[in-house]
Amino acid sequence: MNDAVVISRLQFAFTATYHYLFPQFTMGMALLILIFKSLSLRSGKEAYNQAARFWTKIFAITFVMGVVTGIPMEFQFGTNWALFSSYAGNVIAQTLAMEGAFAFFLESTFLGLLLFGERRLGRRGHWAASLLVFAGTWASGFFIVAANAWLQHPVGYTLQQGAMRLTDYWAVLFNSWTGPAYLHVMSGAVVTGTFATAGLGAFYLLRNQHVSYARMFLTVGVTVGLLASIVQLFPSGDLEGRQVAANQPEKLAAMEGQFTTEQGAGIALIGQPDVQAQQLDNAIKIPRVLSFLTYRRWSAEVLGLNAFPAANWPTAIELLYFVYHIMVGLGTIFIAVMGAAAILLRRKTLWTSRPMLWILLLSIPFPFIANTAGWFTSEIGRQPWLIYNLLRIPEGASTVVSSGNVLFTLIGFAGMYLVMGLLYVVLIVREVGSGPEAEESRPQSTAAVVG
Repeated sequence: MNDAVVISRLQFAFTATYHYLFPQFTMGMALLILIFKSLSLRSGKEAYNQAARFWTKIFAITFVMGVVTGIPMEFQFGTNWALFSSYAGNVIAQTLAMEGAFAFFLESTFLGLLLFGERRLGRRGHWAASLLVFAGTWASGFFIVAANAWLQHPVGYTLQQGAMRLTDYWAVLFNSWTGPAYLHVMSGAVVTGTFATAGLGAFYLLRNQHVSYARMFLTVGVTVGLLASIVQLFPSGDLEGRQVAANQPEKLAAMEGQFTTEQGAGIALIGQPDVQAQQLDNAIKIPRVLSFLTYRRWSAEVLGLNAFPAANWPTAIELLYFVYHIMVGLGTIFIAVMGAAAILLRRKTLWTSRPMLWILLLSIPFPFIANTAGWFTSEIGRQPWLIYNLLRIPEGASTVVSSGNVLFTLIGFAGMYLVMGLLYVVLIVREVGSGPEAEESRPQSTAAVVG
């Protein structure tokens, strides 16, 4: 693999990782904004409406960052991965085009109405705008997941003259890989949104500011967050694991550090993969659990990496193993944190439990880490394939782009993203500092609107 390909991979990994920090938050917050608007419409309480306005502004700032950081990723298909685009563009471009033509415009149009059209739309019309922003945001996630699902499990195509031709659009759109992946991605996004909501509520309570809104944020964040955290584990995580075992068994073996085929395989809680020795060092395993989780039989055979040609092994087994365990470990912790917070919420002692409030506040970054680790697991596990079992990574790279060209743009992206990230932090800190009560004096209030 030449230097240009390596740096192109690094560039795409960097831009994709940075970009996904923003959509995972907006996809989760879209649901929470809809919940706040629904509570306002049902109860008639203006406080819920003000909470929705507050989070909509944060949503809008994050949405802009997501749009700006997403554009360079699309250009890289044509510059750094031209052979891949030529080979598979007829198929994969369909879902990407639908994401831009339908979901993005639905989301952006009604976000404008959600921000600026409250007086004219009235209460019900404004609630409908929040519903359509939610629909657009989650539709955008669906089309992106569908595109990625096709790379993981290609269907609905034929090969003609060295290139793919689409034969069944609906098979591509509703690929069997898409459903579990979409449920897992979106529940992960909701976890991110709820931890941010509950964490900010905890921050305000610890500072004794905006107390009524802080309690509102904690109530909604903890309640929805507990449900989303459970869904991450089951059924979505379970479905994801089983489809990996069925369609990409070498990925499963690498994720679990399973170097040899084994009957009644145990699941590793901890360990360090030694690829040269083909063993998992210092492993702590629960016997037979991996066999049961994967095939629903305690004695089922789980294939190890030794069952596959070494050329088809994931190219970064150690990294894959660790990011997978980071994802699973954090996901388990999220259930425990939200479960404990829910118990205190039910007992009406959460507001005064400073240790729990600190835990919720300090937990805000960890769903971002877990979601990023999840995407790393998905993408690193597919390697060395760019399209699983069809096109290897070097075969999809551009042949006329030098390593110097790619490195130059990578450094440029890093510099621009640093500046944009600092600006984003300044804007978010300003909104958080103003707090939701600042919305009470704004002219968009619907207190006097009859809708």
